[in-house]
Amino acid sequence: MEIDSVFFTDHSGRIASNILLDQLPSYQSLLYQRRSSGNGSKRKNSSRPRLSSSGSGKWAPGTISRQEEKQKTLMEQRPIRELPKTMNEKRQEKAQRLKKNEDLDSWRQWSQNSRRHLRRLWEDYRELRRSLQLWRGDIHQIEGRFGTGILSYFSFLRFLVMLNLVIFLLIFGFVMVPLIVVRSASGNITYNQSDGSICSNYPSSARRGLVIFHQYITDLLSGEGFLEQTYLFYGFYKAQKISFPHVTYNLALAYLLVTIAYLILSLLWIVKRSATGFKRSLVQDEDRFQSFCNKIFTGWDFCIATETAFKQKKSCLLYELRTDLEEERIKQKIQGRTRKEKLRIFSIRFLLNFFAVGFLVACFYSIYLATIFSQTAGRKNIKVNFFVDLIYEYLPSIVITVANFVTPLLFSFIVKFEDYTPAFEIRFTLMRCVFMRLTSIGVLLFSLWSQITDCGENSCECGYNYKLYSCWETRVGQEMYKLTIFDFIIIVAVTLFVEFPRKLMVNYCRCGLAKWWGQQEFSIPDNVLQIVYGQTICWIGAYYCPMLPAICIIKYFFIFYIKKVSLIHNCRPATRPFRASRSTFFFFVVLLIGLSLACVPVIISVAQIHCSQGCGPFVNYTTSWEVVPDTVSKLPDGVRNLLYALSSEAFAVTFFVLTCLAMFYVIALAGAHKRVIKQLREQLVLEGQDKRFLMQKLYQAQRASGVRSPGSKPLARSSRSSPSYHTSFNSHFTETVFLAHSSPNSSTHV
Repeated sequence: MEIDSVFFTDHSGRIASNILLDQLPSYQSLLYQRRSSGNGSKRKNSSRPRLSSSGSGKWAPGTISRQEEKQKTLMEQRPIRELPKTMNEKRQEKAQRLKKNEDLDSWRQWSQNSRRHLRRLWEDYRELRRSLQLWRGDIHQIEGRFGTGILSYFSFLRFLVMLNLVIFLLIFGFVMVPLIVVRSASGNITYNQSDGSICSNYPSSARRGLVIFHQYITDLLSGEGFLEQTYLFYGFYKAQKISFPHVTYNLALAYLLVTIAYLILSLLWIVKRSATGFKRSLVQDEDRFQSFCNKIFTGWDFCIATETAFKQKKSCLLYELRTDLEEERIKQKIQGRTRKEKLRIFSIRFLLNFFAVGFLVACFYSIYLATIFSQTAGRKNIKVNFFVDLIYEYLPSIVITVANFVTPLLFSFIVKFEDYTPAFEIRFTLMRCVFMRLTSIGVLLFSLWSQITDCGENSCECGYNYKLYSCWETRVGQEMYKLTIFDFIIIVAVTLFVEFPRKLMVNYCRCGLAKWWGQQEFSIPDNVLQIVYGQTICWIGAYYCPMLPAICIIKYFFIFYIKKVSLIHNCRPATRPFRASRSTFFFFVVLLIGLSLACVPVIISVAQIHCSQGCGPFVNYTTSWEVVPDTVSKLPDGVRNLLYALSSEAFAVTFFVLTCLAMFYVIALAGAHKRVIKQLREQLVLEGQDKRFLMQKLYQAQRASGVRSPGSKPLARSSRSSPSYHTSFNSHFTETVFLAHSSPNSSTHV
């Protein structure tokens, strides 16, 4: 008996080898690996039988019995209505379970009944939660008509609504409610009173006397006038502490901690939602052949219920296959490039990127000039007429919107000459657009802060330009408010005055221009960038405009129905497909980038720039962050020492070391999982080769014995009229991966 034979036990319990299975490619490969690892030495415990040809031990008798027992236990725990059986079989199953429960003692019966009732209660809760989901019916309708790719955009929009709702509840509960309650309860408010200095002067901007109606509209759109000193903006919360009969509420500390809380909450929620897509991207196969198989055999979307969506999905799959083939062609072309061709391509890319950077710089400088001009016009109180005044107010928003509209068109045009792969072209263009949209907000804030901190020829007695900005936080909040309102106006205007007329022109105009222009595509990445841009504004503006999350909830609520109507009546799905699994991960990555950029101006405002001395809850502090050490210094000694220890360098170094160790462990674990996945893929390939080998042996045995069954006659005739079955099989299935795994018992009968 050979040491490395494949062993199976017969009925008598003796170990027998199978010559046929010893020839399997998987076994030969494993044998070669063991001989290589052993360096020709004898193995220890060589008399121990191996359980299968692949070495997995999957079909060992003990393993089979354990798996069957585990599967039987899981089936018994499932509710009867969920079992894949007929009604008669379910009745028999119920009777068997009742009879089995009668044999148990009272404690086990009570335990099983309790588990069953808790499981039913949990299922009812999950069903109730699903039924209460926002836009559940509308999202199912969109999924049925357009598939899961477009569904992911509307699900992402629903996530932003829920996120903003939680942020607003935090701000409302810890900042607004105490001010509202104290006015009707027996409490006292400690206001930050004016000390008579020039820094504490905050004049009211409310209009007095006879006011023209359109001025109220201007105030409503700009956040000035009657809206400036309301709950909407930072300047209204001019209270440091609120004293109730038994407790004192520190409003300044609550205002700062709520800001930190909603940023951290947003980070954790986004990371949690993006974890699933990130795990899929880690285990995503890099083999192009398996990518083709996945698209052909598992790429169909079974949620589609209309013929239009069926044709669109078919064209999307065709486009994906063409794109993959084009990528393979470009990769082969890249490998065959000469040094001269590489130099030419890199030169073209350098010039085009230099042009793109120059265009971005020009856009940013235009935003800077527009902001300076708008602020100058507001300071000089220039009044021409209603529309001109409104343009002055919204000039930075207009310039940002125009730049966000022009730059994607330019980037999509120049990327065609950079000779990238189609997939990289899409990603590179999107990242350029993300950079443009999010950086434009930073340029706007930089322009405002350059005006706020510039005192000109006068000395900055208050730490900021108090003559022009008596409450600069409110001014920044007004700019964020205007950006949010203008973004919503643009979305509505594009839907009504661009997409709808375009649909009418395409349907009823027979001219060549209308046919060339075509129907508007519902581009998922562009729409996602639009709402991520709005959400970034919300994160930044919530510190200066506490009611901005509530405004964003109303905005996203209307955007959902506007986009739904536009998708159904005005637009068609994009030609370039966007799969739901990849798109969801992309959405949250872009949203995470927006959150990271939103934290920067908030941190600078809290820790660096001098607080306004005439408004807000931080009048008595130089910066907003000073409220934290001031509050800590008034705590009891034990708590104060604990907080000082947590903020010390020793704790920071220890925490950093532990974090690094945890990170190294996670990286090592991820590497081990990758290696296991690689081994499993190799095992799948070997199992596919085993199947081919057994099929070839079966065919050779049939030819040698001369036995012809009714089902094999056509095979013999076809083999005579064409190349042999063996040759045809090898030519078509050389690289095929078989996912099925037949048992050795069935193989031994071959």
